[in-house]
Amino acid sequence: MLAEQSDHQASGEGLLDSLKTLTATVVAIVYNRLHLLSADIEIARERVFSLLITVIVSLFLICFGVLLLSIFIVVIFWDTHRLLALGTVTGLFLGVGGLLLIRAMSAIKKMPATFEASLAELAKDHVRLTSTGEDES
Repeated sequence: MLAEQSDHQASGEGLLDSLKTLTATVVAIVYNRLHLLSADIEIARERVFSLLITVIVSLFLICFGVLLLSIFIVVIFWDTHRLLALGTVTGLFLGVGGLLLIRAMSAIKKMPATFEASLAELAKDHVRLTSTGEDES
């Protein structure tokens, strides 16, 4: 009788230890995935901020340069062909602007997924968990 009781206590303690180990493992997995997700968010935030600053400064400088170039070209042809000069400059700017817009849209479509590494790790975890569950049955 005493031997049976100690076996029940040992199996109860073994079960409790297994649950503690399982809980610790789950917590460690969740912690690692959240840490990876946090790193992905930080990288994406820095990339977007840097790109935004670059785009704003570039647009300002390009707009200012385009304005000065337009004025310069129209002033050169003021006495002879001012309307032709103004139309040509306008057409050139619209054409280049359209090409840049198409290129920007293409670059946006080609951007990698923001949480690509996190999603890949979660997919690996899912495969491991589902294959482990199938092996046990």
